[in-house]
Amino acid sequence: MDISQKQLLKTAREYVMIIIGLFPFALMVNWIFVPHNVVGGGLTGICSIIYYATQGMFDNAFAEYGGAIPIWLSSLTINILLLIAAVATVGWRFCLRTIVGVFALAFWYRVIPLRTVPLIDDPVTACIVGGVVFGIGLGIAMLNNGSSGGTDIIAMIVNQNKDISLGRVMIICDFIIIASSYFLPVAGADTMTTSEITDFKIKRIMYGLCMTVSYTLALDWFMSKMRQSVQFMIFSKHYDLIATAINQKVHRGVTVLDGTGWYSQQPVKVVTVMAKENERALILRIVKEIDPDAFVSQSDVTDVFGRGFAKIKGK
Repeated sequence: MDISQKQLLKTAREYVMIIIGLFPFALMVNWIFVPHNVVGGGLTGICSIIYYATQGMFDNAFAEYGGAIPIWLSSLTINILLLIAAVATVGWRFCLRTIVGVFALAFWYRVIPLRTVPLIDDPVTACIVGGVVFGIGLGIAMLNNGSSGGTDIIAMIVNQNKDISLGRVMIICDFIIIASSYFLPVAGADTMTTSEITDFKIKRIMYGLCMTVSYTLALDWFMSKMRQSVQFMIFSKHYDLIATAINQKVHRGVTVLDGTGWYSQQPVKVVTVMAKENERALILRIVKEIDPDAFVSQSDVTDVFGRGFAKIKGK
């Protein structure tokens, strides 16, 4: 298989993983967050606000959604408008995978039935568990260079024109969206006192923040865990056999360094390897089989950039 075929398969796999990763993302929205009236950050939060605000307004067109504009429709519509702006600003190269993510997310929102009763009854537990699953799903998509659209597109457009970090833009957007849920109408408000209505609105904001914190922490943990790599320094008289075996069996580049043992004053060869976390056990097995007396140092590294790992990125 030549390089072009390998690259094609790698790209196809990434697109499939983007689509798969957005399934739990949409599942948590339709089965936990919407039934609990939770408004999170990002475009999902905006679409949830539209859904709650339009309840009963379109009984003929969207009867299956309680007469409200469904999340899949508002998500798709807003994302298409944002993509048009993004294409003009950052070009097609960024947008191609985002387009796949946008349509995949709208598809999952559409085919996953919207529950009226949440999957988890307790709202705090629901926000935490749902946020974790939500974050991991988003992490799968992002690890494959995908995106769910929404504020990702806004952040990229703003960052292209202003010297503001992507994280700061997204935090500001999320806070504004969650806080705006305070002004949403409350179902059954005619039977509630003013203080009860206020309490409900404040709790809705708290649940939204809880969900956002949960998914952010889960996303960060998942991304760092999946990107974690390991660095080996192997001291062995059979360095050549070890280096060749790692090349052939692990398909990792190996660098052999010249060193000097200060106590013995003898020259030594040091095999250095950067590998993925899931390749750690195989490399140790190779070393043990070739030279059980080898001296091995291994250390965890958070990010590795270059061929075979992540691409070097700017701000």
